[in-house]
Amino acid sequence: MTDSDVQTGSRAIMVDEVFPHAPGTIWATLVRPELMARWLKMTPTGFEPMVGNLFTFQTSPAGAWDGTIRCEVIEVVPHQRLAWRWRGGDAANQGYGSLLDTLVTVTLEPVDGGTRLSLVHSGFELPRNETAYRNMSGGWTGVVARIGALSGEQD
Repeated sequence: MTDSDVQTGSRAIMVDEVFPHAPGTIWATLVRPELMARWLKMTPTGFEPMVGNLFTFQTSPAGAWDGTIRCEVIEVVPHQRLAWRWRGGDAANQGYGSLLDTLVTVTLEPVDGGTRLSLVHSGFELPRNETAYRNMSGGWTGVVARIGALSGEQD
C-alpha cells in the first residue's frame, strides 16, 4: 500500500453522543427549521422533514461556487432517523468549494437515561474533498453538542 492509496477514496465523519432527553425532544430539535438554523449555524431555506423535499443552506462562496449547499431529504422516520443529501461546490475549485456530493444521516436510539444520537456525514472523496472533510470533522462535533443543548431547552 502506498501513501496515495491511503489518501484516496471515500471517507465519512462520525459523531456519537448520548443526551439525557427523550427521542421526541431531540427529533423536534432536528426538524424545526428555526432550531436547525441554531444548531447548524446556517438557516435552512425551504426545509421540511418530508422525503423528496429540496432545501438549501448558504455559506461563503469560493471561486466558481456561489456558496449554496443544495440538499434533498431522502429518509424520514420520526423520532428515529433523518437523512439528507448535501451537495455543493464546483468542479473547477480546488480546496474550499470543491465539488461535494455527500449524505448526512442522523439516527436516534433510546438508551437508559436518554437518547443516543449518531451522526454520519459520508461520501467525502479524497483528495478532492480533503478541505471539506478536515473542516467538517471538527465542525460536526460542535453541531451535535448544540443539538443536545437546544434539546435541553425544549424539555
